[in-house]
Amino acid sequence: MGVFEILQERGFIAQTTNEEKIKDLLNKQNITFYIGFDPTADSLHIGHFIPIMVISHLQKAGHTPIVLFGGGTGLIGDPSGKTDMRKMLTNEMISHNIDCFKNQTSKLIDFSKEKAIVVNNADWLANLNYIDFLREVGVHFSVNRMLSFECYKQRLERGLSFFELNYMPMQSYDFLILNRKYGCVLELGGDDQWSNIIGGVELVRKKENTDVFGMTLALLTNSEGKKMGKTEKGALWLDAAKTSPYEFYQYWRNIDDKDVIKCLKMLTFLPMDEIIELSKLEGQELNRAKEILALEVTAAIHGKDEATKAHHAAKTIFCSGQDTNDIPFTCISTDAFSDGKISIIELLTISKLASSNGEARRLIAQGGISILLKNKTKKVLNINESLALSDFAEGYVIIKKGKKVFHKIVLKK
Repeated sequence: MGVFEILQERGFIAQTTNEEKIKDLLNKQNITFYIGFDPTADSLHIGHFIPIMVISHLQKAGHTPIVLFGGGTGLIGDPSGKTDMRKMLTNEMISHNIDCFKNQTSKLIDFSKEKAIVVNNADWLANLNYIDFLREVGVHFSVNRMLSFECYKQRLERGLSFFELNYMPMQSYDFLILNRKYGCVLELGGDDQWSNIIGGVELVRKKENTDVFGMTLALLTNSEGKKMGKTEKGALWLDAAKTSPYEFYQYWRNIDDKDVIKCLKMLTFLPMDEIIELSKLEGQELNRAKEILALEVTAAIHGKDEATKAHHAAKTIFCSGQDTNDIPFTCISTDAFSDGKISIIELLTISKLASSNGEARRLIAQGGISILLKNKTKKVLNINESLALSDFAEGYVIIKKGKKVFHKIVLKK
């Protein structure tokens, strides 16, 4: 089976500009391809994990990836899928974010011995002469056609700035530069990048009189078509400082039954015959597949040791003699207590298990909060309930929110 069929079988491929030609390139030749990451935050999130996995599959098949960091395009921001204009970042912020991205992608992409190329499009975009750019590139873009693309059309009602209108020609110019310099013939991107990729393919064809190709990758969505990777605290980040390995593990351990096989295909390198066997599991037995998924994905991002710690912490959360070191925690001091007591509502807001006192009250009223004290679970039934300093005799208590969320409150000595 060729690598194109492997990507198909695992559900990665969404759209192609020419399926037969791309299949021939990937299965019979060694090519240079590229995918870009705009460094708009200081960490990649789980949505970026799909293209990273595809890069890894293609690299193992002998192809050379160009990992492009958008130091130039990131200063503008892609309007695709956005209802408002992105926050404008400084050059310093962009540079810091790129360093973070490089560190995270290196866990799955082999950058040794020229097996991959790393570029920053600020190298050719930052010093562009705008009039020259308009004459060389802008002349090939129809504004009417651009506005017919979904990435721009959905913004027209709220207001699309001329600033953002430049994004597509700039990303297309990236493909032209990479084709000229490295012989790059294929651009990859999320399915929301389809119009930008078409722009690049057509620009290279017009300027270089050569055929290049584009392929979009399926977005990571659940069985209802909604993007996965959203938690109560926001995005599911790949940076351990933003999403702890334990929280990361728990997310995958607790995904919906309908999504586990899809995630095993796309987010792990587990052989397909093993995944097919796991797909036969039903009911409670499916938890075994979820544990494998959680272990595999957490190990890929945070390493095997952290994945094992998270697995054991989840397994032994309510067992005698448990090790709770890997559970997310919040520290409080005795100053937070009044007359030797602190309310459960205050603990919920301090730990960010609830965003407000009102939400905390609702959680308690709905029976969604329990406290683990001395290895015994106590459901909180009264919104006025509080804990005393004596309840922290072991140095901490654990709050359970719903069936899946655990948080440790540690008392500073």
